[in-house]
Amino acid sequence: MSDVNTKTAEDKAKELAVLMEDGKGKDVVLIDVSQLNSWTDYFVIATVNSSAHWQGLYKDVKDYIKKNDLEIHLTNRKSPDGDDWNLIDLGVIVIHLMSEDARKFYDLEKLWHAGKIIDYKN
Repeated sequence: MSDVNTKTAEDKAKELAVLMEDGKGKDVVLIDVSQLNSWTDYFVIATVNSSAHWQGLYKDVKDYIKKNDLEIHLTNRKSPDGDDWNLIDLGVIVIHLMSEDARKFYDLEKLWHAGKIIDYKN
């Protein structure tokens, strides 16, 4: 893709969605929520199958952000040892790594249905 300085937030969100899919995240979805709130512009949602899986994807994100002028904002977790839903807050992009059960239960795609689904594969 383009030089890091010319990438838009949407470019980075698309690349992160591809990164999640390449890391075997299932049913990856990218949603533009910029018109719906003031605290982030994009959600990347992926289903993970284990603690080791989400930790591997987290490492991939950490490697990506070093080269792409992003940083992880620390979040307060409600349950520090829960693996059902892990959130990586990059400010303009928020990545949700969820177990299959949590994804069905919280149904973020339905909750944020007014957001625009973005095709990140092109």
